[in-house]
Amino acid sequence: MSRSGARLRVYDDLFAVEREWKRLEISAEGTAFQSFDWLAAFIQHVAPSRDIKQAIVCGWDLDGELLFVFPFAIEKKGPIRSLVWLGSDLCDYNAPICSSESLTKFCADNFDLLWAEVIALLRSDPRYRFDLIDLQKMPDCINGVKNPFLALPVFPHTSSGHLVELGTTWDSFYAAKRSSSTRKRERRQLRQMSDHGEVRFVRMREPAEIETTLETLFRQKSAWFARTGVANIFGRPGYRDFFRELATDRGMQDMVHLHRLDIGRAIAATRFGLLWGTRFYLVLSSYTDGDLARFGPGRAHLHELFRFAIENGCTELDLTIGDEPYKFEWSDRQVLLFDYLSASTVRGGPVVVTMKALRQAKGVVKTTPALWSAFVRARALLGSTRSKQPQLQGEHGNGGALA
Repeated sequence: MSRSGARLRVYDDLFAVEREWKRLEISAEGTAFQSFDWLAAFIQHVAPSRDIKQAIVCGWDLDGELLFVFPFAIEKKGPIRSLVWLGSDLCDYNAPICSSESLTKFCADNFDLLWAEVIALLRSDPRYRFDLIDLQKMPDCINGVKNPFLALPVFPHTSSGHLVELGTTWDSFYAAKRSSSTRKRERRQLRQMSDHGEVRFVRMREPAEIETTLETLFRQKSAWFARTGVANIFGRPGYRDFFRELATDRGMQDMVHLHRLDIGRAIAATRFGLLWGTRFYLVLSSYTDGDLARFGPGRAHLHELFRFAIENGCTELDLTIGDEPYKFEWSDRQVLLFDYLSASTVRGGPVVVTMKALRQAKGVVKTTPALWSAFVRARALLGSTRSKQPQLQGEHGNGGALA
């Protein structure tokens, strides 16, 4: 038993604690991105292309019950090994998953002591050597309770999340969020869409429908990436298969939701989301850039998603990370995110200094409207230029037909 009051153990394979992890999830405090199945899909499809070693730190009580999971990994890039959250770049939020009791008893009240024991445990095994700690996108709260990792000397992440509190009915929620003139205009645009075919909001369940919808999402999203100059995530090894695995796994149909908005025979918009407890996470969205775009199919689809979440008993819809203007229009609470960077070896010291400086500079740009506006315009111009250039054979570019 450690001084913090928990029995600590580190695992190099999350499947070694699959049964206990999934049992903890039933009543755990955490986010959908630390669910076992989400991270297992990352291990299966994305991790093989990287130099990653799992470092799953678990805390147990005296009776052998799992209290918390800190899903870490050691990722090697060049000569530098970093302690990171497992699947960090595919997780909008990174956090521990804990029982309600342990979130306060073991994590919050004794976190300094617990953290020292976790680091000592990892360092005691040569398999888990690391030069620096880089824990990103940690939310300020976990289900209303302060995230214990904020006891570390963290600094603000460059983006935030956005949370919408849902009402009891769509009509009352919509009326509270939109003025009568705005609602009138949006109803008119919906009627204009219907002139081009029947408008249907559909949840995909069958394999063929899922495949068609995912490919459309990838294609529409990659067109947006190209227009805005944003790096195309679907050109990265394993990303398409990651989302395909989650969407097609019959065992995850209660959690994973793939929706689309059809106008006649055209797929006008798509959404990939996660249902976790009474919170719905909007993870990916796309919409057509063709003739139907002028009627706002993305907005209409978001309305239907709000309606779906309300009618299925959700109390919150999480628009997740990213500071797009529409998120500020709808959200009731900004989810503040934080990073923790610390050197663990002499070799890691200069790297941490450089990383902190770059992230702080990015933060200044994002919080200065004139600078951010200029950056977005320049990025879009560069992306437009690149999209017009012929791709060399075998080059990833914007992911081909992907988003």
